[in-house]
Order: sequence, then structure tokens, then C-alpha cells
Amino acid sequence: MSSGAPATVGIFEIAKRLPAMAPDLYGMAKNVTGLLQNPDSKDSLGLVFQRAAHSRPDRPFIRFEGKSISYGDSNATVNRYASVLTDRGVTRGDVVGVLMNNRPETLFVILATVKLGATAGLLNHNQRGDVLAHSIGLLKSGVLVVGEECTEALESLETAADGVLAAEELDRLAADADDSDPAVCSDITGREKAFLIFTSGTTGMPKASVMSHMRWLKGMSGLGGLGIRLHGEDALYCCLPLYHNNAVTVALSAVLGSRSTFALGTKFSASGFWDDANLNKATAIIYIGELCRYLLNQEPKPDDNENNIRLAVGNGLRPEIWDEFKERFGISRIVEFYGASEANIAFVNALNVDKTAGVSPLPFAVVEYDDETGKAKRGENGRLKKVGKGKVGLLLAKVTDRSPFDGYTDDDASEAKLVRDGFKDGDVWFDTGDLVRKQGWMHIAFVDRLGDTFRWKGENVATTEVEGALGSEAAISQAVVFGVEIEGADGKAGMAAVTLNEGKSFDGKEVAAHLYDQLPKYAVPLFVRVVDSLEQTSTFKSRKVELRKQGYSPDAEGELYVLAGRDKGYVESYDGYVDEVAAAKAPRG
Repeated sequence: MSSGAPATVGIFEIAKRLPAMAPDLYGMAKNVTGLLQNPDSKDSLGLVFQRAAHSRPDRPFIRFEGKSISYGDSNATVNRYASVLTDRGVTRGDVVGVLMNNRPETLFVILATVKLGATAGLLNHNQRGDVLAHSIGLLKSGVLVVGEECTEALESLETAADGVLAAEELDRLAADADDSDPAVCSDITGREKAFLIFTSGTTGMPKASVMSHMRWLKGMSGLGGLGIRLHGEDALYCCLPLYHNNAVTVALSAVLGSRSTFALGTKFSASGFWDDANLNKATAIIYIGELCRYLLNQEPKPDDNENNIRLAVGNGLRPEIWDEFKERFGISRIVEFYGASEANIAFVNALNVDKTAGVSPLPFAVVEYDDETGKAKRGENGRLKKVGKGKVGLLLAKVTDRSPFDGYTDDDASEAKLVRDGFKDGDVWFDTGDLVRKQGWMHIAFVDRLGDTFRWKGENVATTEVEGALGSEAAISQAVVFGVEIEGADGKAGMAAVTLNEGKSFDGKEVAAHLYDQLPKYAVPLFVRVVDSLEQTSTFKSRKVELRKQGYSPDAEGELYVLAGRDKGYVESYDGYVDEVAAAKAPRG
């Protein structure tokens, strides 16, 4: 199995993939103009859906649990929902909160909201108590649509939420409502807000980022039209939560742009994933984070590659499992992309090059950064400096009228993400907070979140690289890596929390040998804690805050091992080890 992403992408690798793209070139050319979207043009998500419904009324729009709902019927239901919301006082510019699980009605509420020129505030139905109250407070919504399945979440609030409308009541009222297209739908411009999407909350309280109609439309053209390139007969299987951008922007825009089918799953299940995808006649899937590794961790079956999936789109497929994932499940094209809810840029692997996040036609820069502050580094002249091809740096995206930063609901948080006067007076750049490798030919590979990367023995350690090496060890199921401080030692020492595959035990000597073979010696973690489970967000992002707080405390959960060198490997933790590291008597990488 190959491991890391290639440092560079060459012209030969690109050229040999161009012939396979020939059938899609005409459609791709039509989508290029979509990237030049004028923010004042009267175009929007609701109008795209409406046009699709009028042009292909009988084609399946949603497949859910094996049943289909046509574009025409879906549009009629959406319009009836919009009528009810209008009766509840929802007008252009308002916010409608949505607290529902994955089901067709959730999509209908979202589409009804944006058709009215209102903003859909997509709440995480896994949140409870103060966190959910914080998120609802950020929305300032007049109406909050709540599914019956989310009653427990609502009841966890100390103070009752305002404007609650039960989804079942909305559906009942809609039965006799007007099903004609709302007139306002044709007037909505690209500048207006389509969604408020919450960050996953791996640290601190969630923030609500803004997704404008223009950015959604650019996603439809760039990610959907140029990268994913679905055909009308395709069905894209999505079991990711509908409060997440990968579902409502990437997947939905790819489907609507191609007039294809949204195959909706209730939630991710590693054991039931392929059965549900096949039940809904999927020809494509969308993934995020560790989903692909969870699928690979399932017991292999002889028919693993007997499915109709021709492509997989998503972000976070690690290089070390890229080839195995393609081969085991018979997937010919991986459309990896890079993007974030708040970012004004996206990259997509449109050319089917392995182990890359692809290209972006929008202006960006990969620059040197300060290890201490995590900010873009400025030279003596006060300007930023770009890194060379094959090097790792901080990704910045230029902010322009055609590529604006929509920001958060918090103005101070928005301003903190901007870098001004970077290369010349007056220019503005969005700081992604991500480290990427500049591969050349406008390609990048994601390396790590800057906040997760730590420095040890004068070297930067990318947690994703170490997690990948641990994950490829036979006994280890999942791994989370972070840096911990040791008094008297410079930088932060590497520490991992891992879970084991069923029936496997932790062999410290074997694990250490594997890591020394896979990683630079300074990146081999000094501490490994074996735990029963690792807490994650609903979009498979690890919660590292508590793990960092616990550090190498002997009282924390799990069994703690320490690195005793290449020959001895990991041994059970013992008193005095930390002092030995500080005095350089124990392995320091």
C-alpha cells in the first residue's frame, strides 16, 4: 500500500488523464461561466431547483429507503411548505431554523426556505443543552422547524425556544396549501444568504458561517460541473447530515446541476452503507473524514466491488488508504476536494490524479507561517512570502468581489480570519488556517490544521501524517494525535490516543517499529494511550480538547505507554519518564 501524497504533480500525470475526460469536456466548458457569477445577478439555489423540476418533472429527485419522489412532486411539496411558512410570517431576509434528522421533509423545508429568499439555519441535531441554546441564539430565527425525532434535543434546553413549528404540523398544514412557485424566487440575488452552517465545535462553542447563493452556485459549477460531473441517470448517495455543507452544498448542487437523483441515507452505518446505497440505486457516493477508513475496517467480502458506484466525492480520504479504497470497492474515480463552510475557495480533483485535493481557478497563495503565532509570516518589508513547489505552507485565498468572504454572524470573528496588505497595499486574503502542500500545476494536498500541527525538536509534526501511519498498523482501528507540553523540553511532544481492532492487542515493539518505518524519527509519538473509544463529532472530526487536557496523566482513562526507543518500542508508562525526556535521557524523537 502506498502512503503519503506526492510532493509534486507533473504535466505527464495530468496529460495521460485528459483522454478519459473527453466525453465531459462540453459540459465542463458550459460550467466555466458559472465561476464568474455576478453577485447581483438574479440566480439562486431555489431557482436552480425550480428550473430542474420544470424541465424534468418525472425524473426521480429523491430516493429514500428505496422509494422515489419525482422532481415535479418535490417542487409542489416545497411550494406548499413555502406557503405555510409565508403564513407564519417568513419573508425575504428572515431566518428559518431547521432541527431535523435526514429525511426528504428536511430537504423540502430547506428548499422552501431558500425559495422565499429566507435563510435556512441548519442546526446540528446532536447538540444538547447550552450548546444547542447557543446555536439557536445565533440564528435569531422567527420560525424554528423541529422534527418529532428531535424532541429530546429541544427538551434539553433550559429555556424554551421561540417560534417552534413542528415538522409534522407543517406537513399537515401544507396538505391544502398553494403549490404554485413563489414569485419572490425569481428575484433573489447571489449576494443573499442561503444557509447558516455551524462549525463542528471541536474547540469552544460553534460559530455560524454564512453560505450565500453565489457561493452555492459557484460550488455547483466548480465542484459539481467541473469536478464531479454527474450525468442525468446518476444517483448520488449521501448519508452525511443535512446540516453539513458537504450534503447541502456539494452533494445537492452536483445533483441539481446535472438533474440527477439525490439518494438520501438516514445516517452513516459502516455495516449497512453499501446495502443502503444499492437499495437507492446509487452510482456515486459522498464521503467525509474517516468514513472511508470505517468502511475499510469492515470484514472483507467477496462481493465488495460488486456495486454500481463509479465515483466517490468528498474530502479527507487519506493518501495511505487511497489505493486500497479504490481497489477493494471497485471505484474508478476519486473526486477529492478541499473546502470549508466559511472559505471563499475550493479545490477539486477534476483530473482524477491520485492523492491530491486538486485544482482551483480562483486566486490563492501558499505562504510561510509563524510557528508560534500560527499566522502568516511577514518579511522585513512587511509582505508575505510564498513557499516553493513541493513545500508546505499556510493556504490563503484572495478576497475579491467575485470571490468574497461571507464571514460568520460574528463580525469580530470574521475580521480575525482576514490578512490585509499581504503582497501589496489594499489586498485582502482569507486565512484558511490549513497547511497544504503546493504540488504545482495549481494542485494542492491537504496536510493539517495549523492548530493541530505541533513543533518538536525544531520540526513541524503534522498530526494527519502520524494518524495515517498509526491507522495503517494492523492492530489499530482509530488514532488521534496531538502535542503535549513537557516542562523543560522545547516544543510539544507527540501523543496518540488509539483504539484497537477487535481481537487485537497492543504490541509496543511492533507498533514502534512500524512508526519508525513510516515516519521521520522526530514525528514518532512519545506517548500512546490505548482507549476503548474515541469521541468524535457527527462529521467524523475528533474531539481533541479533552484528550489534550488529560495528556499523559496516569489517572486518565486507558492504558498509557511510553516510547523507550527503536529497539524496545513502547513500554508501560513509568514514574520519572517525563523527567527523563526533559533531561534528554529518554527518546525525544
